Amino acid sequence: MLRIAVVGVNHIGRIHCRCYKEHADSELIAICDLNKELADSVAAQFGVKAYYDLDTMLEAEQLDIISVATGGIDNGSHHREPVMKAIAAGKDVLVEKPISNSLEEAREMVQFAKEKGVRFACNLNHRFTPAAKKAKQWMMNGDIGHPLFVNMKLTIGNPNESSPWIHLRALHPHSLDVMRYFAGEVRRVQAFLTKAPGRAVWSTASINLEFASGAVGHLLGSYDMFGIHPIEACEVAGDQGRFVLDNVYESLTYYPHRQEDLRVYRNSIMSGMRGFEDTFRLRLDAFIQEVKEGVPPEQITASGADALAVQEIIEAAIRSHLANGAVIPIS
Repeated sequence: MLRIAVVGVNHIGRIHCRCYKEHADSELIAICDLNKELADSVAAQFGVKAYYDLDTMLEAEQLDIISVATGGIDNGSHHREPVMKAIAAGKDVLVEKPISNSLEEAREMVQFAKEKGVRFACNLNHRFTPAAKKAKQWMMNGDIGHPLFVNMKLTIGNPNESSPWIHLRALHPHSLDVMRYFAGEVRRVQAFLTKAPGRAVWSTASINLEFASGAVGHLLGSYDMFGIHPIEACEVAGDQGRFVLDNVYESLTYYPHRQEDLRVYRNSIMSGMRGFEDTFRLRLDAFIQEVKEGVPPEQITASGADALAVQEIIEAAIRSHLANGAVIPIS
């Protein structure tokens, strides 16, 4: 049994707690939050000990994994301190996305984890659905052929106005991670952003991507849509066929070139995902299994390095918009 603590137990942190509590190979030992009333409430809910200071918890508890689900500006500005302390203590760490809203801090965390030899992962949970894994398998089998383009859409309704870039930094680590999962590293970025009537933030985005492989891609994102409708779609095409992944996990369809028959994979309500929250369960399960199996830090899936890579793309998109749609290279 892996011994686990969760730092930051607002809404997302409580989902982490629930997933760890229900997992057969993990034991939720403690939670930590600066808000004493919240910490006490969540600790009572899950039957664990509450801490209000991370240093005290690290000194008192024997832990294997620490989940950092703190928030902050653009949902990422409060990640650095708890992540760095957990890494310094030699713990394997899973941090919520975005890894940070500061590239300097993100690079620092990734480098420190590398120096300390600890496993550092990020909750880039959309790639862990059975449908996404099946699509990746089809690609590895050659069903797509040579990749040519990736079209991605991720749209929800979110009224958050905390910073001009909240939509890009807080939401699109997910979409860009899915695109990298299927198409690899990104070489160049171009972005055009707009604001819905009455909004102060750049709430809708059109982003063009060129991948290192030569494939091209497009991301359409928005905080201005109605969240009850399907939120996400991903289309990947090559010279042998293409597939479309609908609404994160609901269905996957393969369209082979020069054939009329399609191949369809559907999420089963009997044995598949029960809802979107299951993306957290599947992602945390993958990290737990990798820690149990002793997977080397550099081979962790959806790693801190992957989270840094998508944040580099997001910051390049912001620079592109500020430069009137200039094409920005990714170093």
